[in-house]
Amino acid sequence: MTRVVLVTGGSQGLGASIVKTLGEKGFRVVVNYFKSKDAAEQLVSEIGRENAIAIQADVTNRKEVDEMVEKATQYFGQIDVVVNNALVDFKFDPDKQKPFTELTWDDYQKQLDGTLKAAFNIAQSAMPQFIERKDGSIISIGTNLYQNPVVPYHEYTTAKAGLIGFTRNIASELGQYGIRANVVSGGLLKTTNASAVTTPEVFDLIAQSTPLKKVTTPQDVANMVAYLCSEDANGITGQNFTVDGGLTMN
Repeated sequence: MTRVVLVTGGSQGLGASIVKTLGEKGFRVVVNYFKSKDAAEQLVSEIGRENAIAIQADVTNRKEVDEMVEKATQYFGQIDVVVNNALVDFKFDPDKQKPFTELTWDDYQKQLDGTLKAAFNIAQSAMPQFIERKDGSIISIGTNLYQNPVVPYHEYTTAKAGLIGFTRNIASELGQYGIRANVVSGGLLKTTNASAVTTPEVFDLIAQSTPLKKVTTPQDVANMVAYLCSEDANGITGQNFTVDGGLTMN
């Protein structure tokens, strides 16, 4: 049976690449968006309305998440995979990034909510049907910056690092129900809306530091996500897959 994948923040940037790749590989896709309705609907049009639906929801709002999951389940019959991709109000701009001494806890809290609270909301909302079917997959988008902070994006990196603990605890407790949980940690992507203001010098530095001498693309990450969505990855859980051209090695 064709798997149904819910992608948060799926209308733009990396999310759009993930959605397109999943559509091309024959998955059915729920394209979650917050403000970019036209972009989300365009993706649905490209994939086909029999295989895709766009649903607005603020992923930090549990009520809206529950309503989205219910609507998606009614549309396709079930959800098989959730991809926690949404990025809340953050730009990769090394020139404007606040130094640690100027950061406030509110800066951290915004990223903790946009990353961990959102992942919690999505995973917990989908969990009842996963447990009932004894099958389901949670994929969260992380970052290699937690291991190698080329630019110290303090609040963003801290929140993303938390996804690894979040994911491994889910994998440990809920594996008995056939539920898998993994993280895909990309390098700085060239180019998404969030990285559009990153300077060429930073991209060049990263490229020259990798064994492959290239910067990671959204497609590189989307390909790994699509693999983890597939039945081929049914034996994989609790892992953090780093897709960054070998810049960091585990």
